[in-house]
Amino acid sequence: MVLTRRQGAVLPGSLRPSPPVGHRRRLVAMTGNTAHNVTTSATKTATSKVVLVTGASSGIGEGISRRLAAEGHRVILTARRTERLERIADELSREGHAAEARALDVTDRDAFAALIADVVATHGSLDVLVGNAGVMLLSRMDALLVDEWDRMFDVNVRGLYNGIAGVLPHFRTQGSGHVVTIASIGAHEVVGTSAIYSATKYAAWALTEGLRQESAPYIRVTTISPGVVETELADHITDPQAADLMVDYRAAAISPDAIARAVNFAIEQPVDVDVNEIIVRPTRQR
Repeated sequence: MVLTRRQGAVLPGSLRPSPPVGHRRRLVAMTGNTAHNVTTSATKTATSKVVLVTGASSGIGEGISRRLAAEGHRVILTARRTERLERIADELSREGHAAEARALDVTDRDAFAALIADVVATHGSLDVLVGNAGVMLLSRMDALLVDEWDRMFDVNVRGLYNGIAGVLPHFRTQGSGHVVTIASIGAHEVVGTSAIYSATKYAAWALTEGLRQESAPYIRVTTISPGVVETELADHITDPQAADLMVDYRAAAISPDAIARAVNFAIEQPVDVDVNEIIVRPTRQR
């Protein structure tokens, strides 16, 4: 894992003073597949956040939802595939965690705004938006799969800024908030077949970095760029050449929980610390 801000140091973006000792965030040792809490359950309850995760029905989004729920946060799982979403939320609830499933198509701006407003009305706040929903339809540009290009921009870019547009008014009203964007290593490098996908993920990086620069100091902004992860993303690639190239690439994949631990690390920092960017990739990936 590399902590970076576009090849620079991670800089604090929020200048608010640290909270009293009794309310400081708990420390988490990000080792192995388990987050080891070093505070009491009372502190854990007092510091839990309301977190909305998009694309939560599988892969990285599911992993993030499971990790944050286990860490004591209230997680709103959203996706289009409601049957899978409800199964995950029910499982988490049976384990004693605070989780609920909500149907959402991130490309529908009005539906996104309405869902955010309902979450705030129901729970009193929305503390973190994890913009994870995405598609990866790799192909050579001369294959001219233009409909797939459009789909990637709709979900990976428009879906992200629809969420940002929905949460910003609430973050301003409550005087706090955190946007976490799940981008990709594709935002930092381009390979054959990834031109359009990388363009969407660079756009996601740029949107999030611009938000960081423009936001009030009480709004924190984090971009997390995963390398190859065990997800269903590559299963939807229709271009045969791109699909074949992904077979060897996926052999080094890490689990979604590796990304989930990075998200947990970012959102559990004290209010005067803003983790701006994290790149997480398999040790074997070059």
